This record gives sequence, structure tokens and C-alpha cells, in this order.
Amino acid sequence: MAHFAEIDENNLVIRVLRIADEQEERGQEHLAEDLKQGGTWLQTSYNTRGGVHINGGTPFRKNMAGIGWIWDESRDAFYEPSPYPSWILDEESCYWQAPKPEPSEGWWTWDEEQQEWVER
Repeated sequence: MAHFAEIDENNLVIRVLRIADEQEERGQEHLAEDLKQGGTWLQTSYNTRGGVHINGGTPFRKNMAGIGWIWDESRDAFYEPSPYPSWILDEESCYWQAPKPEPSEGWWTWDEEQQEWVER
């Protein structure tokens, strides 16, 4: 199955649908016209996470799109909205990174006001 994300005028993903592999090449046309869904549709890869294809194939658009995610044409990528204003988007993975690495032991949560990880 091929997966396609519908994006709105603000480049936010509003839904993700699967279509038959036979329709993959004409996914936008198939969804918008044949299935009368309208909208703008972009293909997304179920097997791509953090810029890596989980089965060893070629990664596609950095991440599988999700509802509420952002489509960034300049990066050719889907990614989540930033969880905190201080976090930085990693260009390779299109995952958000905290300004400080999360400790490896225990359970931690980010405190934006203190700009550090606090143990739960």
C-alpha cells in the first residue's frame, strides 16, 4: 500500500490515507479526482523514521507524516511541531532535539522554564 498525506494551506497534515500500489504513480490525481477527495496530497513513507528507512531501503521525506505534522518543502520532509520553543530541528532526522542531552538513566521530562531535564 502507498500512503499519502493531505496538507492544508498552512502545510499542516490534516489526514493520511492508504491507496493501492497500482495507483501510487498518480496518487494526487487518484485521491483528488478519482476518489473525489479534493485537496493537495503528498506521498509519505510508512517505513521512514528519522531520515532512515527501517527496512534498509531509501528514506523518503524524513518521516512518515502524521496528523498535525508539518510539511516542509525546502527540506522535503514531514516533522512534528516543536514540543518547546528552545528545541532545535535536527536537519538529518527532522526530529526535535533539546538544547541539552537527556540523561540516559531514569525517567526525565523537559522543563522549558529552567532549560533542563528534571527527573519525574
